[in-house]
Amino acid sequence: MSARRDRFRHIVETLGRHGLGFAIGYLGLDRLPLPGRHAGQRTPAGGVPLPARIRLALEDLGTVYVKFGQIASTRPDILPADYAAELARLQDDSPPVPVAGIRHVIAEELGPRAEPLLTTLHEEPLATGSIGQVHEATVPARRGGTADVVVKVRRPGVVAQVNEDLEVMAELARRAERASAAVAGYHVAALVEEFSQTLRAELDYLQEGRNAEQFADNFAGDDRVHIPRVFWETTTSRVLTLERVRGIKINDVAALRAAGIDSGELAVRACNVLLKMVFEDGFFHADPHPGNFFVEPDGRLGIIDFGMVGQISDAARWNLVRVLLAVVEEDAARLTTAMVQLCGAAEAADQAGLQEALGRLVARYAGRPLAQVPIVPVLAELAGLLRTHRLRLPREAALMVKMLVMADGLGKQLDPGFELTEQLAPFTRRIILGQLSPGALAGQLKKFGWEALRFGAEAPDLARRLLDVLERGGLDVHLRADELDRLMDKAERTGNRLVAGLITAALIGAVGELVSVQPDRWPGWPKALFTAGLGGVGVLGGYLAATARHRRR
Repeated sequence: MSARRDRFRHIVETLGRHGLGFAIGYLGLDRLPLPGRHAGQRTPAGGVPLPARIRLALEDLGTVYVKFGQIASTRPDILPADYAAELARLQDDSPPVPVAGIRHVIAEELGPRAEPLLTTLHEEPLATGSIGQVHEATVPARRGGTADVVVKVRRPGVVAQVNEDLEVMAELARRAERASAAVAGYHVAALVEEFSQTLRAELDYLQEGRNAEQFADNFAGDDRVHIPRVFWETTTSRVLTLERVRGIKINDVAALRAAGIDSGELAVRACNVLLKMVFEDGFFHADPHPGNFFVEPDGRLGIIDFGMVGQISDAARWNLVRVLLAVVEEDAARLTTAMVQLCGAAEAADQAGLQEALGRLVARYAGRPLAQVPIVPVLAELAGLLRTHRLRLPREAALMVKMLVMADGLGKQLDPGFELTEQLAPFTRRIILGQLSPGALAGQLKKFGWEALRFGAEAPDLARRLLDVLERGGLDVHLRADELDRLMDKAERTGNRLVAGLITAALIGAVGELVSVQPDRWPGWPKALFTAGLGGVGVLGGYLAATARHRRR
């Protein structure tokens, strides 16, 4: 029997053993001739809840399935809260690789350059995982002496194992979508493909080293943050050598207090670092759990583990800001549009139902400025609505939401009174101002210009295609000259009114968004902006009213 058939049999047996036999049909495995298959039960003895049975089955299936469950637990737009909370408990219990195996990988990868690491490598690992193992060592420093480092070594044979399991998982996803329309509605195959890309990136330590250097560049000159140096001379795709970061774990409140560190100030500082990554750099740490952040003896914030990162586009950041502003402004229609665009969809299957549900949500936060809207409960409820209406966040947006939720949790661990939204407001204000800057407006005009040029270039071809249709008798149009004149005149007036209306709406929206960020401080905004905006609205509104009266006469 082939290795893949053996793997399918193991999956079926594992599902049956944990009372998940009903899932065999959803995965399209019920028609395979697999010996030893167990049907399983819906409710096994002991009454173990379904989310816990799923977690136990994933742990039995091994590395790739554990990683998949861990990543799925961060997707509230896909999983209900009780399932996400259970999968967040997934543990990677891989036994450590014997140090002889680690030494063999280092020697094989580095050759003569391995000598310093092999001589000073500590026998006991600092950390073990299903993909890699971490040991302490020392290497020669640039200015003499030695430097303390950590060496991350990929487990032997893990790439072949991961690739085989990812192929099986992709086939299961395709089978599940064919077997069930409900499963297909959640785009499981696309989710597995996203997961595959994420996991394969974690296998490449050269990419993790490049991620670390990108963070170091983004925080160059900021003495509050320490990104460890990459020792490239002893780094390959299987071995990563980084400067050792020492300090107090950021969630060890007792140790922080003993060291005289203000945990409230630290919460603000750490979360501002994370918000800068998202809203200014567009390149962020996608796994900001407390174990990856340390407070060093000199007070700097040391950050480690750069295997999972996210990159967020300007458009996605702007859509998230629009979501928050629409909540503040109690505008369910704009919130619906922003949510659908954040998901990269044309529209929801039930657009009216989604807007109605979002209207009930915004009504609960009526009258609050942005700084007083609790972002995590709002994001959680929005994610639930996405799930109900079969909308799914793209990977970059999902990682961004996950990072914001984890940042809020970290802040509350350090200071129970911490509110992430208070720190978020200045970043959203800068994004709004950036959208209205001369450079941004010039960029939009340039884009419109290119679109117009492209349309002009394509116009002859479109005209020829239209003539072909007319010659084939596809359209039957009868116009007299006097009717054509009136039609063109009406079209011109309508176009003028439409353009004026769009400009008026844009000015109203821009001024409204600027004011909504900090409503208590709006008089401090530049008077020229309000004068120009309100004047433009008045003139264009007058034009619309005058043309409407003329049309009625």
